[in-house]
Amino acid sequence: MIGGFTLTQVLLTAAVVYAAFFVRGMSGFGTSLVAMPLLVFVLPIRTAVPLMGLLVFVLFVFLTIRDRRDVLWREIRLLLIPTLAGVAAGLVLFSRLDSTLLLRCLGVVTIAYAVYALAVHYFGLPPARCSERWALPAGFAGSFVDTMFGGGGGTIVVVYMHLRGVGKVQFRATVAMLWFFEMIARIGGYAASGYYTQPVLVLAALLLPVMWLGTWSGEQVHHRVSQETFSKVLAVMILASGIALLLK
Repeated sequence: MIGGFTLTQVLLTAAVVYAAFFVRGMSGFGTSLVAMPLLVFVLPIRTAVPLMGLLVFVLFVFLTIRDRRDVLWREIRLLLIPTLAGVAAGLVLFSRLDSTLLLRCLGVVTIAYAVYALAVHYFGLPPARCSERWALPAGFAGSFVDTMFGGGGGTIVVVYMHLRGVGKVQFRATVAMLWFFEMIARIGGYAASGYYTQPVLVLAALLLPVMWLGTWSGEQVHHRVSQETFSKVLAVMILASGIALLLK
């Protein structure tokens, strides 16, 4: 046993964390979408979600310091209040719904994202723009889903930012800053609910080097693989993971 977990659990969790942050290093997104559908086969969902939240938060501390000059603060002001409200709503339901229902819901969210990603690549989406009024539902829904399932909700914010026509550099910096504030609220809520037990904190500490190695490795191959090809393969993998969750 290592920190309350079996050696098999630790090794499998490390492999998933490496893969998830490798993806994040390559594409700039997708950490939890890759990790959560796989981690719940290794750890209880109420362990996996707070664990990934803590690891992602550590990464976002670095990203917000590095990219703070490119943040669009007006978008942050529009999204922050509904985002925090979504976290609060998600924490209430996260502590009350049974694990089986959470797993089924995670499967549905995962499949929905995969279908969306595949549709973007194979069918395209009509050019469109949205106004600032969509910040409220996008911020709330995104953080609500993230808090409930440990990921997936960021996709809603990503779509909103794309429809707002935000440039690539400002997009990456702004969503990282938004998710940094979201992670502070989520981690505080998980901690207040008692999910950060000593075994979970020990496991998180053991996984920090794996997280950094995965991120660094992903960044090294970022320019060697076509983003379109990578995104298609990732979408298929996510779709398969979501179907597996529904059948679990």
